[in-house]
Amino acid sequence: MSIQQLSSDPTVATSLAILHKLAGFCQPRDFAVRLWEGTTWEPDAGQPARFTLVLQHPGALRKMLLRASNLGMGEAYIYDDYDVEGDMQAFIEFLRRLQSQKRSLGERLRLGAALLRLPSTSRPRPVNRAAQLSGGKHSLERDKQAISYHYDLSNEFFALFLDPYMQYTCAYYHSADEDVDVAQERKLDYICKKLRLKPGERLMDFGCGWGGLVLYAAQNYGVEAHGVTLSRQQAEWAQEHIRKAGLEGRCRVEFRDYRELDAPESYDKVTAVCMIEHVGEAMMPTFFRAAWRLLRPGGVFYNQCITLNAGTAVPRKPFSLSYVFPDGELRPISTILRHAEEADFEIRDVEGLREHYVLALQHWLQRLESRHAELVKLTDETTYRIFRVYLARAAYSYRVRDLNLYQTLFAKPDRGDAQLPLTRADWYA
Repeated sequence: MSIQQLSSDPTVATSLAILHKLAGFCQPRDFAVRLWEGTTWEPDAGQPARFTLVLQHPGALRKMLLRASNLGMGEAYIYDDYDVEGDMQAFIEFLRRLQSQKRSLGERLRLGAALLRLPSTSRPRPVNRAAQLSGGKHSLERDKQAISYHYDLSNEFFALFLDPYMQYTCAYYHSADEDVDVAQERKLDYICKKLRLKPGERLMDFGCGWGGLVLYAAQNYGVEAHGVTLSRQQAEWAQEHIRKAGLEGRCRVEFRDYRELDAPESYDKVTAVCMIEHVGEAMMPTFFRAAWRLLRPGGVFYNQCITLNAGTAVPRKPFSLSYVFPDGELRPISTILRHAEEADFEIRDVEGLREHYVLALQHWLQRLESRHAELVKLTDETTYRIFRVYLARAAYSYRVRDLNLYQTLFAKPDRGDAQLPLTRADWYA
């Protein structure tokens, strides 16, 4: 064990002893640790450090591990009780392996006693950054609050790591080393092909974000495209870019809830790209009925969704619900398909793109980290850390199959006629 200890402070020895015990499963150990007063614990011989865990004060491990919860570890990171230099994804993998270790009651009690010997101090917290929502869950007003919390942060912030179309959903890759901007534009085209859009058709996009899909579809497929979002900043961004593209006559984005739309059977195609996660299972019947009502007979509904694999255990207090996507809900794909069928939709296609989302998240994380100073200038260090840990955790969750990503296509047949080709050959032409 290569340790360069610079202090006789007993909290240094206690912290190192705890880490040495906890990291026993990691052989050979490929990470380093640096303590608040400069003591370092180097990786095992011959192992380059994939990351360095930086404990910022004597109580850092106590803040990280005493509750050992998904929420507690996340908060200790975003409020700078500890930092991670290097590969954040490798650190997330280490944490998940650490949390999966089986420990006897005696071992847990001894660990707790050791952590309690550390001081209870922490870094000064800014104003509580967790989402504070009011009203009934998934009411129109509360959903506006939840969406605003995340998406109204700053258009300029998101633009620093997203593509020119501001796509904040899974891309569609041909190769792992492909640029995310290329993969995102291909995703937009793939959606349009799955919808089989034709000039003159009317397209509605639920939860349209910054309007990338409606803009692309109007530009490249000649449709009349309409999107709605609960983010005022997204709507403003979209309207400005539609104006710059000269498409105001064929493309528009409104600050509006999908439940407020009242235009029965007036759209040929409806889309919702990673929007159902904000809907909640209790509102899924309303969601699918809304799409059914807007579609003409013979129309199709494209729904892209993040799903929770059926066997995945959900943390009791997920960090993401407090600091990333308040009121978000993930369900297995089987639940979503059941609700679609109960709304009388016919399931025509289901395609899993889990590996594609791993790549997109990794590319976003790389861009985020490379533009650290600019992002902090636009917001602050805490916000940057929220997004850094969220993107790294999400990439890991897709990689190990806790989460998945599905593109689904539903038909509203006209007296039994779905008005669709017999094969998918045109999607790949």
